[in-house]
Amino acid sequence: IQSLENSLDGQLKVIYGDFFRLDPLATGTVKPPAMCSDKLFETMGVAAVPWRADVPVKIFGILPQKKERNTLWRLLFALYECSSIYRYGRAELNIFISEKEYQVLTAKPGEARAYQALSVLWQVGCEIQLLHTEPWSSFVTNLKNGGLAVPKSTWLPNDHLCLVRLTPQQNLFTGGLKPTNSATFIFMVKQCLAKPKSRLTDRLNSWSLDSGGKLLRELEIPKNAEARKLYPEDYRRLFEALQNSNMFTETWFHDEVLESIRNINL
Repeated sequence: IQSLENSLDGQLKVIYGDFFRLDPLATGTVKPPAMCSDKLFETMGVAAVPWRADVPVKIFGILPQKKERNTLWRLLFALYECSSIYRYGRAELNIFISEKEYQVLTAKPGEARAYQALSVLWQVGCEIQLLHTEPWSSFVTNLKNGGLAVPKSTWLPNDHLCLVRLTPQQNLFTGGLKPTNSATFIFMVKQCLAKPKSRLTDRLNSWSLDSGGKLLRELEIPKNAEARKLYPEDYRRLFEALQNSNMFTETWFHDEVLESIRNINL
């Protein structure tokens, strides 16, 4: 790659580093291939732009399979908090992910095995486009017996890698959802879908929200609605209504939010 850079007369710049090890959580000196996003973007000459501006940078890559789910969660937190690559605006990701994770990201209510908190949060946060699918057999294997190193999947199809474009929504922060309260939104969705068949009213009652039933009526959500039956936008509307009603001001709730963030980022 370095020789290619030398032959292209300044059209290509090579920077050594691992994109999926940007902004490591551990403290101390950051050593390559890990690196800090501010140093990377400064080297590339990318300046921060307002959130509603055009996409400032397009990123292409293949998600590491061993930590695929963890990486998706870390990117999700960065997106909602406008940290790391998203401090510079609506960075567009064009990444290969496994078919099973693509099925999760795009799942609809009622798809019992696939519809999860990750589905809701990515669909609220980004426009998701499938650009291409490629069989696993097209990629080099790393098993000694010559077999394909395909992650196992019991319930969802996983025969391909999917090239997916994730473009952050321009209107993500135009309502009550903000980078400063986004961790609470993530926690709320995770808690609601921890038991997908549970009724939403039961979850609200478990948070000691006495007026939960009234809130659902105002949002025109059936009081017996199961968590797995709500669309992503319904969760956003519910969160914003809860914010407006000052129901999320209890200290114990925010303590659980912080604990949830620590667990995901391990």
